[in-house]
Formats: sequence, C-alpha cells, structure tokens
Amino acid sequence: MRGYGSTLGLYQSGSGVLYRVPLWLKAVVSLACAVVVIAWRSPATSALALVLTLGALTVGAHRSPARVLQMLLPALPVLGILAVYQGVTQGWQQAAAVVGGIAACLLAARAVTLTTPLQDLLDGVAHLARPFRRVGADPERFALALSIMLRSIPYLAGLFVDVRDAARARGLERSPRIVVTPLVVGAVAYAHRTGEALAARGLGDDDATDDPPVRRAPDGD
Repeated sequence: MRGYGSTLGLYQSGSGVLYRVPLWLKAVVSLACAVVVIAWRSPATSALALVLTLGALTVGAHRSPARVLQMLLPALPVLGILAVYQGVTQGWQQAAAVVGGIAACLLAARAVTLTTPLQDLLDGVAHLARPFRRVGADPERFALALSIMLRSIPYLAGLFVDVRDAARARGLERSPRIVVTPLVVGAVAYAHRTGEALAARGLGDDDATDDPPVRRAPDGD
C-alpha cells in the first residue's frame, strides 16, 4: 500500500552484491555494527560506521546515497528529539555519537531486510529460535507471528494516511475522534480477517486441535 513496505523495512528486489551475501553473515555484520558503536562511543566511531553502512547500501544494493538517507526519514523525529536531549544534557559531541550510532545501526539493519526475501528472513528467525523449543516455544509459530506483524505495519500505515486524507477533505482533520475511530475499526477488521484466514488453514489455537473427538452414540440407543 503506497510503498510503505519499502519505507518500513521490507524486501526490495535487486542485483547488488548484498543480495548474494548469506543471511547469517549480514546479520553478524549488523550486530557487529551495534556492538562497535556502543563499545567505542565517540563521534568518530559513529561517523565511520555511518559512512560504511551508507557505502554498503549504495554499492552493495545499488541505491543512491539520497535514497539510502531517505530510509532514515521515519526515525527522523525520534532522532531529532534524542539529539536535542543529549546535546542539552550530555553535550553535542555525545549527541553526535549517540544519534550517529543509532542511524548507522538502523542502516545496517535495513541492509539486511532490504536485500533478504521475507521468507528467507523468517526461516532464519525460526532457525535461531529452535533451541527454545526445549522450553516449549514454537519457532515456526514465532516466525509466523513476525510475518503477520511485518505485513500489518504497511497496511495500518496506509490506512492511517487514507483516513487522515478523508478527514482533511471534509475539514475535520483536527478532530481526533474522526481519525481514530475509523482507524481502530479498520485495524480490528484486519485482525479478524487475518484470524479467519489462519483458522481456515488449520493454524488456530492448540487447545482447539487437542480436544478429544466427540463420540456419537450408536444408532438405536
């Protein structure tokens, strides 16, 4: 819906070298980026990490620097507030280190989701969650829940924009009720449709499937 998947972190097809890198390696590098900017927090470290992630997406995913920087737009309000807070309380060098490090980590994570098909990403998550099966966890169900969440975000974001545009066209954009009510109704309807689709595929609660079958009395009794 309106390309929100590309903004919020879903896969986009391409032919860069990052598309051929194994998922585990991309995940390790992304995690290493977070470890480095936290362990060696400084403006220089954050700037270096930011340049490297920007270059990796530009060269490895064949994206222009402007398009790569646009990936940070959804997080820009939070980064701005954090920069002001850190600048006032800890100093502007600390603010540059923190905000730059977070931006680098966001781009590193975006490099993983941008160049990895959703199914491959979910399979990787399920594989990582397999050790937790010993304590009763279901890796496949966890991956399914993650898939539903990722697919729901673009839909709900698009629904919010549609409702807001409709309210603005009627001159009612300043009324929270006019915007919130249709959004809640649409979200609940979407959740019901998703639940019905899962139930139709036999993916309901375990309790519903574990109940013993009801035995019918023989005819004539």
